[in-house]
Amino acid sequence: QVQLVESGGGLVQAGGSLRLSCAASGSIFRIEARGWYRQAPGKQRELVARITSGGSTNYADSVKGRFTISRDNAKNTVYLQMNSLKPEDTAVYSCNAEDVFGPPGYWGQGTQVTVSS
Repeated sequence: QVQLVESGGGLVQAGGSLRLSCAASGSIFRIEARGWYRQAPGKQRELVARITSGGSTNYADSVKGRFTISRDNAKNTVYLQMNSLKPEDTAVYSCNAEDVFGPPGYWGQGTQVTVSS
């Protein structure tokens, strides 16, 4: 099994920045790609950013140019640097790790990000 622990959420004013962290432990060899998802009240969960084991990244159109996903393999940690935050970025952000053996993968507990206008 894999355990994911997130940190770094909070309250920030529009235009501000936050950095989320997601540390993995356990059966690290099972992890393939890592990602950040978010879910706002009344909306479906959506992919924000994803990074493969090889370092390839992809982003939701709404965050391109503002958010950056990165990984520190030595620390088994993935980061999401969020700049120029907007009120519409307010959501619970959850870390995901894809299992090399297939779905469902692993999820962190989620961290609240609130952007005030």
